[in-house]
Amino acid sequence: MDNYSVKKLARLAGVTVRTLHLYDKMGLLKPSIRTEARYRLYGNKELLRLQQILFYRELDFPLKDIMTILDDPAFDLEQALEGHKVALLAKKERINTLVGTIEKTLATLKQHSMLQAEDLYEGMPNEKMAAYRKEAISKWGQELIAETEATIKSFSKEEMHSIANELNDICAQLTVLIPKGAADKTVQQHIAKRMQLVHQLTGGKVSSEKMEYLRNLGQLYKATNADTTDYILPDAEQAAFIREATSYYLASKK
Repeated sequence: MDNYSVKKLARLAGVTVRTLHLYDKMGLLKPSIRTEARYRLYGNKELLRLQQILFYRELDFPLKDIMTILDDPAFDLEQALEGHKVALLAKKERINTLVGTIEKTLATLKQHSMLQAEDLYEGMPNEKMAAYRKEAISKWGQELIAETEATIKSFSKEEMHSIANELNDICAQLTVLIPKGAADKTVQQHIAKRMQLVHQLTGGKVSSEKMEYLRNLGQLYKATNADTTDYILPDAEQAAFIREATSYYLASKK
């Protein structure tokens, strides 16, 4: 069995020697061996316990609570790791959303060109815009429509144009790849990128209601502006293939 000195364990775990001394003093993490010269040595069991301590600290648990959890006879390491995984993935998603919001806000401040509400319905007659918005609110609720519009409005016009172009390019690439099938590696790479863009457009929350609202808004825009080539909606064959490939992508991530 490997034994680790305080300095070696501190370096390995990315904590300070003082932190390990504190954990020892409070009984949270005791060394497996104390030599005659009073040196602390830690084994594999202590490494796993320290890992748990650091996971719980990352989730903002107080040290006393962590000690209570770890000293509970019913504590299950595998179950705890599964719980950490779920909690940390949720935290990662929240952080990614916050970082995205910061980046969009910074871009807007630099460009001085934040989208306005009217830009969401640009090119549509006012009466069609008002009627569609009223219908959308009655169908999905004021809160969801306001949240979706606020997310889109946080982009600059340049950002929205860039996202639309990327989605159009992906759509075109996927059309060429239809014969290869949904599971094709290149198809899945394009789907992964498309999902990233969809997450970006919906503020990290891809609900079926949001996607239906955006899809219907896009269809209305396309119908009102028949000559435009700047849209992100696939045709029927493309849409069916994208749905199939996206289902395969999501299933592979479970």
